[in-house]
Amino acid sequence: QKVPHIAFEVQDIEKEIRERKLTVLTPVNSPADGIWVAMIEHNGAPIELIQFEKGK
Repeated sequence: QKVPHIAFEVQDIEKEIRERKLTVLTPVNSPADGIWVAMIEHNGAPIELIQFEKGK
């Protein structure tokens, strides 16, 4: 299901989720080599976090 959302690039996706105690909608996964994504919820809005492997 596609939902309009905004995405933010982060350096360490797991650290952001853990330290900010974010509500995870879709756990961290890798849709392509060198890319990790997770969907979180903030103030009722879905937000995508994305991390790119350095050098990719």
